[in-house]
Amino acid sequence: MGKREMKRAVFLDRDGVLNRAVVREGKPYPPATLAEFELLPGVLEGCRQLKEAGFLLVVATNQPDVGRGTQTRELVEEMHRELLHWLPLDGIEVCYDGGAEPSEFLKPAPGMLLRAAAERGIDLAQSYMIGDRWRDVDCGHSAGCTTIFIDYSYREALRERPDFTVGNFSEAVSLVLSNFPTRT
Repeated sequence: MGKREMKRAVFLDRDGVLNRAVVREGKPYPPATLAEFELLPGVLEGCRQLKEAGFLLVVATNQPDVGRGTQTRELVEEMHRELLHWLPLDGIEVCYDGGAEPSEFLKPAPGMLLRAAAERGIDLAQSYMIGDRWRDVDCGHSAGCTTIFIDYSYREALRERPDFTVGNFSEAVSLVLSNFPTRT
């Protein structure tokens, strides 16, 4: 019996990686309305390039404002429908836990990545986590992924060192593709 071929994936944080985060006092926040929800430059083309190279694309996003009662789940799901319409995504993993209780899915815990890997046959050691906050880097490390940190100079420190640091999403995509060129 042959071993099932494992897939490569790029895990993507949502706010600040795919769509514009709302930055207040040096800290990023999710958009509060659908009108504020917009893709960042280079995201559509970058996601297409990653898909063409054979990667699964899975969003892994904390949305703790839902658990805290300051954002509705319906609005977050509407934003996710928009993402699925705009981008060639293979799935969206979301954690709504508010952070008051420990959670295996709330980043920096790796639960969303581990669940996606188990459900989709993903080889985490051949996969990437792209994020713009320390939680994303720590989550990716804990799951065994290569981590790419998009540095927007937020007023928060990293806890673990990312494998790579870049200035924007397009640079992150170029880095992934330089290690895994497009299939021909």
